[in-house]
Amino acid sequence: MTEQSPMRRYAGSDAAPSTDTIPPAPPWRVFDRPAASEPGPFRTTGAMVDAVNAALTLRRPLLLTGPPGSGKSSLIESVARQLDLGPVLRWPITSRSTVDDALYRYDALGRLHAQRLADGGPTEIGDYLRLGPLGTALLPRSRPRALLIDEIDKGDIDLPDDLLNVFERGEFEIEELARLKSRSPFDIQHADSTEHSPIIAGRVVCQEFPFVVLTSNGEREFPPAFLRRCIRFRMPDLGEQELAAIVTAHLGAAAAGAATDVIKAFVQRSKNPGAVATDQLMNAIYLVTAQAPDAQERQRIVDLVLAELKSESA
Repeated sequence: MTEQSPMRRYAGSDAAPSTDTIPPAPPWRVFDRPAASEPGPFRTTGAMVDAVNAALTLRRPLLLTGPPGSGKSSLIESVARQLDLGPVLRWPITSRSTVDDALYRYDALGRLHAQRLADGGPTEIGDYLRLGPLGTALLPRSRPRALLIDEIDKGDIDLPDDLLNVFERGEFEIEELARLKSRSPFDIQHADSTEHSPIIAGRVVCQEFPFVVLTSNGEREFPPAFLRRCIRFRMPDLGEQELAAIVTAHLGAAAAGAATDVIKAFVQRSKNPGAVATDQLMNAIYLVTAQAPDAQERQRIVDLVLAELKSESA
């Protein structure tokens, strides 16, 4: 059996160089493992379940609001797993996000370059088209896909209205294929896999409307027309008991029991809306339980990791 190197933390600029391994990563920061097949540490409430079922039954998007780390993104994973909706499609919103890009992308330059290399010979247009997460979610299938549109309040002011048009129609057109006026199917790749679907005349019409979850941190207002077509739900605030249950699920009962002071400090700081997020609490508890610092260092770690979510003034 090979003897493992001892774990070592950074000891400051005066310490001697070392080849010892650094401490292990927390479980939520390990990336080279397969997706978990068992339910994660996420707890629902009766009102949350009602909101999900309303969105599923009415075929309407579910708009979740609440502070960062309140479980908005975890809810869709729980629903997709229980109802066998397949892997969750994800569309993280930025200020440059557009509905067109989320439906599909056409690599016209790549196709032109390939034609030049082939001395002007034909290239298959389907090889240069790829569906986006929204386009993949709208493909016709007997069971809906689950689509997470994350942090929609970061998008352009017109994005909700543009989305509304697609949600109301449940269909879209791939213009480059529609122009060909061909009835032959073109196999177009999905956003999240190497799988392809045949598309005829550039038209995609959903058979079952996808289970769409939109998340918002409450940073902006949305148009009334958009809001009335969504099922809206605000994630509940978490108390000490609920937070302890989350910590137990992630790190075990011993870690939760050894960090009651950290949980209390987090609850106190979270009374100021948007001040701290749940993942900060998890980070702080992992550090103080893994490193076993003395009381003074423990407090420094808590203050460091539970810093308020605001930019420092210049």
